[in-house]
Amino acid sequence: MVFVVFISGVSKGIGNGFAQAYLSRPDHIVIGSIRESAASSPKVKELQSFPAAEGSKLMLVTIESTSPTDAAKALQQVKDAGIDHIDIAIANAGGSPIPTTPLESISAEEMTTTYQVNAVGPLMLFQACRPLLEKSSSPKWASITTGGGSITLMGSIRSWDGSSYAAAKAALNWITRAIHFTNERFVAVALNPGLVQTEPGNWIAKRWGLEKATYTIEESVSAMMNIIDNSTREQTSGKFFGIDGKERPW
Repeated sequence: MVFVVFISGVSKGIGNGFAQAYLSRPDHIVIGSIRESAASSPKVKELQSFPAAEGSKLMLVTIESTSPTDAAKALQQVKDAGIDHIDIAIANAGGSPIPTTPLESISAEEMTTTYQVNAVGPLMLFQACRPLLEKSSSPKWASITTGGGSITLMGSIRSWDGSSYAAAKAALNWITRAIHFTNERFVAVALNPGLVQTEPGNWIAKRWGLEKATYTIEESVSAMMNIIDNSTREQTSGKFFGIDGKERPW
């Protein structure tokens, strides 16, 4: 039986790491979304030539997170390719303005765009993926969020510095928990990948006085995949976790 995984934002960073990790498992179809402008990027070329395990293959589709229609078009391509279900959908695509803008001076345009990319985009993806998720025997949805999306932890981790990004991820957390309630078979989890050695992760680390971010992409992805693999409707769905497997407060 072929296992189907959809991952948004596979052109670099965590999404690229997820795609390689799932392609390393036998009998997996990995559907990855990229922006059109990233189609010829080195990391996408590297992913396309990645030595997949036996029975596994990659399919790339184009989604721009600010588009209200790209996700639906991409999923139609998936159906047209003969793929009739999705077992796991990972809403990974997102982005933060670097450097971050203080709350007192952030513009309406930046706030709106960041919400489109980090909250509205994943919602459009869920709506597009839902019919194929419903055809899985064990459908799972994972949102890649951030500790800054926790309203409870704002004071202790100074996440108000994250402004638009943290606020948008708080919205994504809400959407993730809402997905849990839309279908009694769905498993939906929000995952904080930790401070990862990506471009924005290393920027944040240096701002905090660190040489680089704490976790490699491989370490973060492996930990999150373990959580996804072991997630159940009864014990983990509708909740927010760090890569240590411990639940985080909303």
